[in-house]
Amino acid sequence: MTRTLRRTRGVRRALTGALLAGLSLLTTAGPALADAPSASASPAGDEAGPTEAGTTFRTATALEQGRSGTAQASAGDYLYWVFPADAGQRPTVEATVKLPESAARRGTSTWQVDVYDGLRRRQACMYGHQTRKAAADAATVELSCVLRPVRSWSEPWANDPLAGSYYIRLTVVDLPAADLGLPVDVEVRTSIKELGGGHDGGGALAEPLVPGVSVTSADEADPGRASDVPRTLATGAPGDGWASGWWTDRWLWTAGGGVLAALAAVFGYSLTRGRGRPAHVPPGV
Repeated sequence: MTRTLRRTRGVRRALTGALLAGLSLLTTAGPALADAPSASASPAGDEAGPTEAGTTFRTATALEQGRSGTAQASAGDYLYWVFPADAGQRPTVEATVKLPESAARRGTSTWQVDVYDGLRRRQACMYGHQTRKAAADAATVELSCVLRPVRSWSEPWANDPLAGSYYIRLTVVDLPAADLGLPVDVEVRTSIKELGGGHDGGGALAEPLVPGVSVTSADEADPGRASDVPRTLATGAPGDGWASGWWTDRWLWTAGGGVLAALAAVFGYSLTRGRGRPAHVPPGV
């Protein structure tokens, strides 16, 4: 009887330790996955980004994730850049406009940065300074837009951001007529924060929303197929490629939850099964 009690206590201690270890693993792994820094940030010493901007969606200048671009333009121009964003990421766009000398300007100006997805749907900013007014004596104006997390799937009627190309449009929306055409220097920067699978929508797109990707995929599947549509894509893929759609860190939480449930079931059984037949009760009774 004493040996049986010791064995039961040992099993309980082992199961309790395993349960606590599993809970500790999950509670410490969650913040690490959610707050993991972006791997796409440009390290020091990388090549400089592009030094020009497009003037339409079709001529937008491609930016890599975490890379900045510069351009010299005239006040009143529409400037376009494009960069890739994948599911589970939250992009941030920042822009700095260096204004002409105050002596050459006639009044205040209002600048705005907009972000569009691969379907050219304007995406709302979660927060940031998307529109800002520059005083007549201001030297620069700073703009920013933090987008909503990019999802892997969405309803057709929804305007959720999906994996694919994202277009940046920078322009002045209010300016004295006498100031049109004055030279300005512009710098845009993109950054990506990895959010993990917490924002997955339970599905996947057949192709990322990149203009030209369907035509390119069809041509690769059928090399003899002739097509008059340009095969060049608007922008490349993220540094580690597009997400496959089936893998997510939710699998880790699912597996961990299953292990903990099994341990809890075994532990509960060990507590409720009792000590067996009393020693004074003969077998068969």
